Amino acid sequence: MLGAGARLLCISCLLFLLLHVPRGGPADIFAADPAASPEAIARIRELWGLDRPLLAQYGLWLRNAASGTWGRSFSEHRPVAAVVLERVPATLLLTGSALCFSLAAGLALGAAAAATRRPGVQAAMQGLSVLGMSVPTFWSGMLVLLGFSVYLRWIPSGGMATIGAGFSLGDRMLHLLAPTVVLGSVYVAQWARYVQAGLDEALREDYIRTARARGVREAVLLLKHALPNAAIPLVTAIGLEVPRLLAGAMVTEVVFAWPGLGRLLTQSLLGRDYPVAMGVLMILATAVVATNLLTDLAYHWIDPRVRVR
Repeated sequence: MLGAGARLLCISCLLFLLLHVPRGGPADIFAADPAASPEAIARIRELWGLDRPLLAQYGLWLRNAASGTWGRSFSEHRPVAAVVLERVPATLLLTGSALCFSLAAGLALGAAAAATRRPGVQAAMQGLSVLGMSVPTFWSGMLVLLGFSVYLRWIPSGGMATIGAGFSLGDRMLHLLAPTVVLGSVYVAQWARYVQAGLDEALREDYIRTARARGVREAVLLLKHALPNAAIPLVTAIGLEVPRLLAGAMVTEVVFAWPGLGRLLTQSLLGRDYPVAMGVLMILATAVVATNLLTDLAYHWIDPRVRVR
């Protein structure tokens, strides 16, 4: 835990430096207004603490982060924690749905490929994996919007719900469908390859041959005995791919106007709302560090032979 805290501290220092070193700032937006006097701009910089040395600004941010408020948003004039946390459920819904979709499809395809053991299926899986990892989510998302929303009108063009309509589970699921498929399709073939490779290795083990000789059905061998052992490389891959999944969610949210952390980060960067941008980035960094810890714990749960030292 101490190592995770030290990593987050280093990440926060680097992010703060990257956000504040480039020229320009929140006060420059007001400076573009001809009616803004130099005295008013200087007052804004003083009010927001932008006239202080960079090290002092970082110390102030650390104090605000320790207090739980993370400062105040320059644009919304509310605590950053309130602005950021209200967007977290939408991002968790999207990333969780995309991960579940990709895992379900990947497990099914990988198990089917391992059961058939045909060279053509393996070649097709490898081709789909390369294609899925090569296509950017923003491009595939725009293609989906153009084809299924603009031309066919099967799905909404964006958002989390129909504007002006009451809550409807079907309406929410319809809005969630396209971004989930776009974000999750990047990983379907990749998970399938991990599952197939793990199953191919596990099915050659002695205990599998012994169980097969005792008359255990192939489906039971595949799902009950071989799949848990084959899932260990998949857990490792999921832990390593979480940062990429979150990065893809940031882009997908912008394409589909999904009201999550990705849209909030884009808006805060364009408006130079440094506290909100830091809050979003630190939430993402915390999620990545926490996922690495959960991955280590998952090893112990899947395979008792693995011990976390």
